[in-house]
Amino acid sequence: MHNIALALEGAWKVLLAGLLLGAGLPAIFALGIRSIGMPAPGARGATVTGTDGTTTTDAPTSTLGRALAALCFGLVLLGVALGITFIVASGFGKQLVFENVYPTLIDK
Repeated sequence: MHNIALALEGAWKVLLAGLLLGAGLPAIFALGIRSIGMPAPGARGATVTGTDGTTTTDAPTSTLGRALAALCFGLVLLGVALGITFIVASGFGKQLVFENVYPTLIDK
């Protein structure tokens, strides 16, 4: 029974990491893309009619949308940088640990 508990303990950690990195980073990136197109409150843009009959409105982007996009893209870049650091560090015989607030490299 003890072996099953140990297996389930490791399984939820793998599941959490998979959800965070596998679906979390793309979701944050998508939120950043979506927030770039957030129009400014009360802004009216020019309405353009295409050759196929579709109409689009070109409204200026809000400052809050740009700031949120920058934050989202920064988080994604941080996640990618930590992943690359983890892979490269293990190749050099180091280990990436999160004992403090920030990640550090230590010898194995």
